[in-house]
Amino acid sequence: MSQHQADPAAKRVTHRWPYISGGVAILLGILLAFLIVQRGNTLPFALDSEWSEEVFDDDRLPFLEWMSYGMNWLGGGIFGTYILPILIVIILLLIKRPWSALFFAVVSLVSVGVAQLIKSLVGRERPEDMLVMSDFGSFPSGHAANAATMAVALGIIFPRVWVWVAGFLWVALMMFSRTYLGVHWLTDTIGGALLGAGVVLILWAPFASRISGEPVRKKSAVVPDSREPVA
Repeated sequence: MSQHQADPAAKRVTHRWPYISGGVAILLGILLAFLIVQRGNTLPFALDSEWSEEVFDDDRLPFLEWMSYGMNWLGGGIFGTYILPILIVIILLLIKRPWSALFFAVVSLVSVGVAQLIKSLVGRERPEDMLVMSDFGSFPSGHAANAATMAVALGIIFPRVWVWVAGFLWVALMMFSRTYLGVHWLTDTIGGALLGAGVVLILWAPFASRISGEPVRKKSAVVPDSREPVA
C-alpha cells in the first residue's frame, strides 16, 4: 500500500481518538459525580476516608504544608484561573504560535466553565477543618481541573517527554496539596483531573492540524537545511 493510500485512514484515526479518549475521561468524571450524588453528597467513599486519615493528621510536615499553600495560590483563585493562563497565551503569541495560543485560551475557559457547572450541580460538602478558605462545592476540584488542563494542553503543544513528565508531576502535586490542606476529598481531585484532561482532548481535535502546522523553531540562517542541495 502506498503512502498516499495510507494517509486517509491514519488521518481518520488521528482525528477520532481525541474524541474517544476525551469522552471516556469526561464520562468517568460524570459517573463519579453521579455516585457522589447517590450517596447524598455528604458521605465520603472509603478511599476518601482512608486517604484523609493518612495525610490529614496532627503530625504535619512544615515543608509539605507550605508547598501545599504555594500550590493553592498557583493553581486557583485569580492567579491560577486567569493570570497564569493569560501569561501562557501571551508567551505562545510571542513565539509565533497563534493557533496554540487560541487552543490554550479556549480549553482553559471551557474547563473552568465545566468544573464550575458540575460543582454547582453536585453540591458536595467539603471536608471539615479546612486549612484555607474555599468556595461552595467540593466536587470536582477546580485546582486539579486547572492543573490537568494546563498539563495536557502544553503536552500537546510541546510534544516532548519532559513536558509530559513535568505536567504529570504538576497534576500529582496539585491533587496531593488539595487533600493535604483538607479542602477536598481524594475523589474530588480525581474527578477534576479527569474532567480537565477530557475537555482538552476533545477540543484538541479541531485544532490538531493547525497546531501541528505551526513552526516549532526558526531555522538558523547560518546552518543550511539538510534537505536542500548544497552547491
